[in-house]
Amino acid sequence: MESLTATKKTWTYQDYLRLDDDKRYEIINGELIMTPSPLSVHQRILVELTSLFHVFVRGKNLGTVFCAPTDVVFSEKNIFQPDILFISKENQKIIKEKNIEGAPDLIVEILSPSTALNDLTIKKDVYQESGVKELWYVSPDEKSVVIYQNSEKGFKQLATGKGDEKVQSKLLEDFSVQLKELFPKD
Repeated sequence: MESLTATKKTWTYQDYLRLDDDKRYEIINGELIMTPSPLSVHQRILVELTSLFHVFVRGKNLGTVFCAPTDVVFSEKNIFQPDILFISKENQKIIKEKNIEGAPDLIVEILSPSTALNDLTIKKDVYQESGVKELWYVSPDEKSVVIYQNSEKGFKQLATGKGDEKVQSKLLEDFSVQLKELFPKD
């Protein structure tokens, strides 16, 4: 008796570019993942935090800040659209016309129910292995921020903040965020 085996397509960036619909996707370990549109609270936080990063980075001429949807190609099988990313002046060569090819210096992921599991596990591992220096997780539900710094032993928690607290980047010296400014009032 013949055995039937289902073959699952391994997606690449070239396959992704051929998609002809207007949905948002990421490729995670070769699997095409549709990412639904974020909630309004997510978008408010995205705009506020992107603005804070942009003003700081531009004012000190440190590099470039992007926000989603921007394709970041870590490998042929891992193409993500982080919510916010910072690329230092020294790392500008990874900025291409259509995408970012390589690891940004800093990434921010705003956690959503539909994406949190991948953000906190698979994508975190790719960020670590690719050399992202600093990773921020922003939780709208918990009104908190957790910052990780990459080291030889992997990501180590650098800071955590909640409520009226302030968090500070180690990578971007003197950049801090007062959390009460970031999260909308109930």
